[in-house]
Amino acid sequence: MGSDPALVEIWTDGGCRPNPGPGGWAAILASGGRERELSGAEAMTTNNRMELTAAAEALAALKRPCRVVLHTDSEYLRLGITRWREGWVRRNWRNAAGDPVANYDLWQRVLAAAAPHEIDWRWVRGHAADAMNNRADRLATRAREALSGGGV
Repeated sequence: MGSDPALVEIWTDGGCRPNPGPGGWAAILASGGRERELSGAEAMTTNNRMELTAAAEALAALKRPCRVVLHTDSEYLRLGITRWREGWVRRNWRNAAGDPVANYDLWQRVLAAAAPHEIDWRWVRGHAADAMNNRADRLATRAREALSGGGV
């Protein structure tokens, strides 16, 4: 990462147990040698909703336009932003089958939070060698477990 304060690296994760069920999300923001952790939970949600919430919350926490490298283990998030969004918009937020896009409310939050920034959306393999992704996963799990009283 370097010391360029205009560059922010973000690692996000979210998940549920069971899915759907209690869920947690987390994000780690790093810039200029500083780090900030964010996390939260919901009583009834899905893995995909928690992944989108993590990205929306992380990007909304940025106080000014930044260059961002956002690391996610969610193909749903990365492909939705980088590939599927154009078609959804063209079809008035309907998927290829003609049904309303799932999680429309959260896609709108992510897009609004992303708008001021220049973002490189990077996929990382979950539960693998990326230490920061694993850390975000632990934070999300802790948030979920705290909500549900210690573990599901």
